[in-house]
Amino acid sequence: MSTQRPVLELRGIVKTFNLGQPNETEVLHGIDFILQPGEFCSVIGPSGSGKSTLLNIVGLLDRPTRGTLAVCQQETTTLNDSALTQLRGHNIGFVFQYHHLISAFSAIENVMMPMVGDAGFFNDAMRERAAALLASVGLTRWKDAPAMQLSGGQQQRVAVARALAMKPSLILADEPTGNLDTKSADAVFDLLLSVSREQGTSVLFVTHNAALSARCDRTIEVVDGQIKPR
Repeated sequence: MSTQRPVLELRGIVKTFNLGQPNETEVLHGIDFILQPGEFCSVIGPSGSGKSTLLNIVGLLDRPTRGTLAVCQQETTTLNDSALTQLRGHNIGFVFQYHHLISAFSAIENVMMPMVGDAGFFNDAMRERAAALLASVGLTRWKDAPAMQLSGGQQQRVAVARALAMKPSLILADEPTGNLDTKSADAVFDLLLSVSREQGTSVLFVTHNAALSARCDRTIEVVDGQIKPR
């Protein structure tokens, strides 16, 4: 394992919804967690355990009520929304259970979207990078096909390529194999694992699939808003 500083460091993360209201609910109860560079870690736990809330906080889509969160050595809890957006866009890639591709756009156009959104313009270098990423996930033949014409497994591979567009240090994969058949699920998992191994990208892989979880470097189990000791 790399001796570099952690990609993620969570200390005492608490998340409370409806703060100060009669229906106030604390969902996360003091989460401590460190993810190292290149580490492939699964996140398991029953529905309603707090996994999605935790992932939203790690992905800088929501703020913790208390505690500290550092992403790529950058303490985030005091950053404004603009700074969080920039940090997220340059350091975190997302792969969701549903691919969230733009169906009428081609595969290569979907992969280019993070780069175009960040720069505010399009250039040939972006297309070349997107083409190279699609080649790396075995989709060169389909790079100009509209996303709606691709199979579920192919669409998820496009989503993985898109997640890599900005060369992130961390990929958050939220049940990316949940809607796929076994063969396609294994292929997407193997793709994420190879990215982690070959590029040193850290991965948090949320899953209900015990067989895939067992293949990860480490597993954390979230139960009732806390990480269960293993």
